[in-house]
Amino acid sequence: MCCSDSPLMIHSRLQKKNDVRMLNNESRSSITSHRFWNIQMRIAIVGIGGVGGYFGGKLAREYASSGRHEIIFIARGEHLQAIQHNGLKLFTREGDYLAWPNIATDNPALTGMFDLVFFCVKSYSLEGSALAVKPNIHKNTVVIPLLNGVESAERLRQMMPDADIIDGSVYIISHIEKPGVIRQEDGACKLIFGTDDEQSSLKYNTVLDILVQAKINAKLTGHVSEALWKKYLLMCPLGSLTAATGKTYGALLADDALKTKLRRMMEEVTAVARARNVYLPENVIDRTMEMAGRFAFDAKTSMQLDKENGRQTEVDTLTGFLCRAGRESGIPTPLHDEVYQQIIR
Repeated sequence: MCCSDSPLMIHSRLQKKNDVRMLNNESRSSITSHRFWNIQMRIAIVGIGGVGGYFGGKLAREYASSGRHEIIFIARGEHLQAIQHNGLKLFTREGDYLAWPNIATDNPALTGMFDLVFFCVKSYSLEGSALAVKPNIHKNTVVIPLLNGVESAERLRQMMPDADIIDGSVYIISHIEKPGVIRQEDGACKLIFGTDDEQSSLKYNTVLDILVQAKINAKLTGHVSEALWKKYLLMCPLGSLTAATGKTYGALLADDALKTKLRRMMEEVTAVARARNVYLPENVIDRTMEMAGRFAFDAKTSMQLDKENGRQTEVDTLTGFLCRAGRESGIPTPLHDEVYQQIIR
């Protein structure tokens, strides 16, 4: 993520409540050890695209003007400039609204320390974005990546070994309609996060409270790997096949041959998951196929849209990862291997 020398910052126009106090860098303690309802948290959303814009917009609408928590948007380019001058406009199934963060910038270096960070960038931008905000992370910062794929948290742990990094996943179809504007098209608008241990997940109830208070459909789980792979089971085969064929959700499922191929690709995913000790429910493919059928006929996957518009895709994080993981585990993935080559041509 690029950083300019002197970013414009937005601060709430309203007076912050007197009973809210900031933690300085020396006294910051873990947000998971108490329910800090009387302490202002500094919450950063890195990447204000379809995902970061939707969930960050909800957080900003709930907290930025009230002073309960400070909301920081890390964005760039014309989109950032539009947010700085006009706020972030959101068109959602729940209604349309305008959200103002406390700070919107492309230079995290000027924003101080963060207590809670959501990474909402494309997978190929994760390392660059993490490097930009690493100085803002203290040892008790909770970091939650909301990217496609199943290895984002591990990639972040390699860069931020002292941070409290846990996995997260979202179900939503939304995009930047134009600079400063986010449009939600479809999806459950659900955010799932946690660990693979029920007991250790409980300490993140404070984060859950913050999300739910902002009217975000959030779930804290002690089986997060299963949640990640369930989404990956949908996103990898469907994103790969739509990008390779150019067909929408509905058009792909209306084609019997492609629908059969999609199911067989899902079987490859579940086989690789089992080889990596992730055991999905027996009916998971049937349920995932049903879920795919609930999207609008003309809906397109993000990988398909990126390919059609000549942008960099997440093919290596989705399709490529499964091919590599299959080889490492000794699990054949011929359909993903074939589709991967079609996409990168």
